[in-house]
Amino acid sequence: MFENLANKLGGVFDGLKKRGSLKEEDVLVALGSIRTALLEADVALPVVKDFIEKVRVEAVGEKVLRSVTPGQQVVKIVYDVLVETLGHENTALNLATVPPAVILMTGLQGSGKTTSAGKLAKHLKDKQRKKVLLASLDIYRPAAQEQLEILAKQVGVGSLPIVASEKPLTITKRALNAAKLEGYDILILDSAGRLSIDEALMTELAEVRDLAKPIETLLVADSLTGQDAVNTAENFNKRIGITGIILTRVDGDARGGAALSMRAITNKPIKFLGMGEAMDALQAFDAQRIAGRILDMGDIVSLVEKASENISIDEAKRTAEKMAKGKFDLADFLGQLRQMQKMGGLSGLMNMMPGMGKIKSAMQHADLDDKALKHQEAIILSMTLEERTKPDVLNASRRKRIAAGSGTTVQEVNRLLKQFQDTQTLMKRMNKLGGKGMMRSLAGLFGNDGMGEMEEMAKNMQAQGGDGLLGPNPFPLKNGEKH
Repeated sequence: MFENLANKLGGVFDGLKKRGSLKEEDVLVALGSIRTALLEADVALPVVKDFIEKVRVEAVGEKVLRSVTPGQQVVKIVYDVLVETLGHENTALNLATVPPAVILMTGLQGSGKTTSAGKLAKHLKDKQRKKVLLASLDIYRPAAQEQLEILAKQVGVGSLPIVASEKPLTITKRALNAAKLEGYDILILDSAGRLSIDEALMTELAEVRDLAKPIETLLVADSLTGQDAVNTAENFNKRIGITGIILTRVDGDARGGAALSMRAITNKPIKFLGMGEAMDALQAFDAQRIAGRILDMGDIVSLVEKASENISIDEAKRTAEKMAKGKFDLADFLGQLRQMQKMGGLSGLMNMMPGMGKIKSAMQHADLDDKALKHQEAIILSMTLEERTKPDVLNASRRKRIAAGSGTTVQEVNRLLKQFQDTQTLMKRMNKLGGKGMMRSLAGLFGNDGMGEMEEMAKNMQAQGGDGLLGPNPFPLKNGEKH
């Protein structure tokens, strides 16, 4: 998300940072470029105007124009205004009520409402240890109730039994009674949607709201619809009164205009982002982290959180010990690939690491993407246990068999083995050189131009208490080498 906007703003700020001092016209030209970038990202015009004016008032002041690092000062101002626009107040769910706390899910059909209800139930069960009951009020869409029932089983929460021919209000009453009698902490009501907002939809929602008295009424909106998502949020807020927004399909929206516009126009917080199809792909919204990603400052906090959730400490220690002894084999390499996939793949990791915008671009030019991870995994899984532990036995006939078994080519198998060998070499070099030498080695993977960024990243990670969070980079490339 925000990839296009981040790239364009990065170009603007690069130009400012190169100047030793700034004149007022320099700042105004940069603001014009920022305005264009925001509009191209599908940010609503009133939001763009307000944003630019707030930045302009701060950025043309004496303090910035005569600052020792004026370019950095402008970036800081833009960051602060981004956080304010996205909503810097606490966006956590309000569950401060006598159980069961009722959460009403609203939105248009096709926005991902039912899936988001399942994701939210899993989030509350896993993160907050809540006992959750899901109930579907959607009697119109074929198999909608059955879909929610399946999702409830999948994530391990309760589901209200389906009774044929019941009306939404009757289902709501039964769900409220069941939640109270069975000791549920939270009841999530998945309301029906329509292809467009109509009077019947709003009347039904208002009746359910008045009966259930939800503590949270969440609008689920599809970020890919851009300004339509903003208009939908505005209409639902006026008619029903929403308390927050779940923005879905964020992983497929490179512009991000809906997120930037929605909070400013509705004055309602974005509470969660749907980051993919998996049931754990729901991320609590944090304006500071999102602003950091837009400005290529990274999101080390999210990176550490993902690492703690997905990486086994014991497994990481064992791998580190094997590396130190030079016994790192292809089975360990496979473990590293799988860890990276759990962490969101290459693109997901790059988005969270500071100063990685240019390196991410270099990776794309070298044809390094998340598909490569799956190809690598398929190749290793097509090997025997002996071949994984003793790669030296992989002669030409074995490589041909592995390529056929994994649906890849012999060239891809050879490439993986070369990368594995380079990883072993890199690990030995890192052990000898220490932290700073490690960053120099990694910088060499994408050319010497990335040197400054990589060293700055090292400083940032050390400041956060991190030193090699993910283990080896599974895709080492030498200067000028193509994947």
